[in-house]
Amino acid sequence: MAVKQEQIEKNLVKLTFEVSAEDFNKAINRAFSKNAKRFNIPGFRKGKAPRAIVEKYYTEAVFYDDAINDVLPAAYEEAINESGLEVVAKPEIDVDEIKKGEPVVFTALVTTKPEVTLGEYKGIEVAKIDYTVTDEDVDKDIEATQKKNARLVTMDDKMLAVGDIAVIDFEGFVDGEPFDGGKGEDYELEIGSGTFIPGFEEQLAGAKAGDLVDVKVTFPEEYHAKELAGEEALFKVTVKDVKVRELPALDDDFASEVSEFDTMNEYRADVRKKLEAAAENRAKAQTEDNVVEAAVKNAELEIPDAMVEAQIDSNVRDFEQRISYQGMSVDMYLQYTGQTMEQFREQFREQAKKQISGSLVLEAIMKKEGIETGPEELELNLVDMAKKYNMELDKLKELMGEREMESLKKDVAMRKTIEMLVNNAVMK
Repeated sequence: MAVKQEQIEKNLVKLTFEVSAEDFNKAINRAFSKNAKRFNIPGFRKGKAPRAIVEKYYTEAVFYDDAINDVLPAAYEEAINESGLEVVAKPEIDVDEIKKGEPVVFTALVTTKPEVTLGEYKGIEVAKIDYTVTDEDVDKDIEATQKKNARLVTMDDKMLAVGDIAVIDFEGFVDGEPFDGGKGEDYELEIGSGTFIPGFEEQLAGAKAGDLVDVKVTFPEEYHAKELAGEEALFKVTVKDVKVRELPALDDDFASEVSEFDTMNEYRADVRKKLEAAAENRAKAQTEDNVVEAAVKNAELEIPDAMVEAQIDSNVRDFEQRISYQGMSVDMYLQYTGQTMEQFREQFREQAKKQISGSLVLEAIMKKEGIETGPEELELNLVDMAKKYNMELDKLKELMGEREMESLKKDVAMRKTIEMLVNNAVMK
């Protein structure tokens, strides 16, 4: 395939490539076979008219869209391979020319990977990070577990206080009119949790089961539902029950119920060990981030806008997947937070730039230092992946294609590059 390249601007290249008349005609034949039954031509049974008759009746272009969609992906991929360009964002592709019996000419505007000029990346000075686990940290972790294992006890005559659970029915009104989302039944609200609008929980303090309470509040100016932001509201609240947490004693019996240990001393020691491991991992991750950030700061690069938008697309998809586990869609989230899609995407912009710049600088360092993933390292990582996903190693290898293998090799090399940077950093 003959591919023509034209540099439009920095990191923006126009590719011109073509599909032969013969290949495009074959694609049109496939499009005709796929869609023949849709055409109702006078004088022919539905779906039985020859291609030439259909094209004459509907014009020759009737099958062009399907044929283009058929041939374009492979043709574009071949053009990219022949050009040797590293494309980093979705291209803008146009059909330059279609004439019967002649090659179909396409043009593609592609964004290419920007060049990185490395600065100092060895001997980077970073602050030493040390997250110390204190006795108070251990106490808080154990108390959280104690709270999770508490028993809720209904108290008929108790006045609500901070820490108590109020079981309530409520309905909210603005200017005397109920509003969407302002009604609930059998809602369990912990007094002092800050779950509801500021001032709401405090006005329930002192109430007992059976009491009717008028709660007057003002919605915050930054409230997610814009129509309620800054509005004064009245909630009619019925306190149905008052419950208190009956905490289990922190003794050996508690330890044996919530852990694999028989005594509180053993359980407490294990909690400390886990917190220290988490603190060590947190310090390691923060140190790595700081070293990479310093290497990026010392480097020179310009990130194309299209590359940033592509990374934002990826981050939005990741976010959408995470909230789907909670039964929520992005549209629902936008409605809940009162944002437009443009505002929502903008939140990811700085994160996207940081991700891209870090990746580009690490790739440049990796290339300069000749850091690669050897066969044994790749095998060890595949073994770890197989254990993680509870799969047979051979089955995992069978499922992973060439692209996935190359991606894994790159990830391993990236981790080695970060480790090299940290090992060569100066901790202050």
